[in-house]
Amino acid sequence: MTMLNKKKFSYTVNKKNFKIQTIGIVGLGYVGLPLMLKFTNSKKYNVIGLDVNKIKLQKLSQGISYISSIKNSELINIKKNKIILSNEFKNIKKCDVVIYALPTPLTDNKDPDMSFIRDAILKSKNFFKKNQIIILESTVYPGATKDYFANELKKKFVIGKNFFLGYSPEREDPGNKKFNISNITKLVSGYSKKCLIKCENIYNSINIKTKRVSTIETAELTKLFENIFRSVNIGLVNEMKLICDKMGLNIYELIEAAKSKPFGFKAFYPGPGLGGHCIPIDPYLLTWRAKKYGLSTKFIELSADINNSMPNFVIDKINHSLNQNKKNFSNSKILVVGVAYKKNINDTRESPSVEIIEKLILNKSKIFYHDNYVKELEIKNNGNIINLKSIKISSKNLNKFDVVCIITDHDYIDYEMIKNNSKMIVDCRGRFKLAKNIVSA
Repeated sequence: MTMLNKKKFSYTVNKKNFKIQTIGIVGLGYVGLPLMLKFTNSKKYNVIGLDVNKIKLQKLSQGISYISSIKNSELINIKKNKIILSNEFKNIKKCDVVIYALPTPLTDNKDPDMSFIRDAILKSKNFFKKNQIIILESTVYPGATKDYFANELKKKFVIGKNFFLGYSPEREDPGNKKFNISNITKLVSGYSKKCLIKCENIYNSINIKTKRVSTIETAELTKLFENIFRSVNIGLVNEMKLICDKMGLNIYELIEAAKSKPFGFKAFYPGPGLGGHCIPIDPYLLTWRAKKYGLSTKFIELSADINNSMPNFVIDKINHSLNQNKKNFSNSKILVVGVAYKKNINDTRESPSVEIIEKLILNKSKIFYHDNYVKELEIKNNGNIINLKSIKISSKNLNKFDVVCIITDHDYIDYEMIKNNSKMIVDCRGRFKLAKNIVSA
């Protein structure tokens, strides 16, 4: 399924023994699409985008973005430069460089689900050729690049001599207006020194600053460490939130006070639970791997447990708010504001909103939601799928809900309108000062 015609041209980076014509990106999601755009906009390479999702390919061919942080106008060079968009892995043989940007979710047992990477390799392996460069950008456990790519490549090639393998973990933060692929330093690593240099040259050629690390495993573990650092600190502040709640103190005032210290403190903020593809998942990748070495990651697992408990804390606060007005779950109408996992994007992966909505529905509540970034939402209910649609909110209809729960605080939302027209508000993001009808969760 080739969406656009190939434009024939070549580009040679002014470095010894570095001649690259075609870059292939496998996986056009939140990591792969920005990366493909970076290579496309450089106008230095022929670019091929591969994805098994035909709907994504069709939208891209029409200049329609499916990622809220990427505007349609940013896709203009895809069509202008006649970039190949395809779900056919035979295009791999046309590439000098293939970069894999695929998801690595968890199984139900919290083990790494490597099926996306495994399937991509199975579909690609017959099209690998001598002197190709393969780079993995997915977040994986230490050793995964060698387990999946090196072990397969060794069957046909000598890595470091007639085939080259690197790992460069993604550092995407969808919706971040300050940092993006163009100004975030990229870690690079290689199976050998020659692999490392080739990997580094590719990113440097499109003006991405890089930092070398000595081994692929170091780069893999660094990526996990970065996100576990956040997970642990969020777990700490969420626990502080639970303590403050019992003591009748304001966690946000506590954080602002601590921030006045010019050293030794970094502010993290509490929330209704973790979301996205990194922080809720990465700790378990390391925990799983550590068990192979007979190690127990107690500190990491504890923070994950605290973070995973936060949706239930929100449910309890909603229940308490209903009880104040002599209501219960089964005879209540609840409005959830914000279902994306973070503000100002349309990504619902691992969103705590979804878990909270599912539990409220199980408790027989009538649930509505508002999110201009997410127009439709699939909710699981006893093995069935419930399709919800975002509703508009206004000063007229807010009063119809027994509780309005702020879970994701998009910037476009009129919080003053919500405050002035809602019976009860459960605030998970510290948007309001506490009042008789406002509860912090």
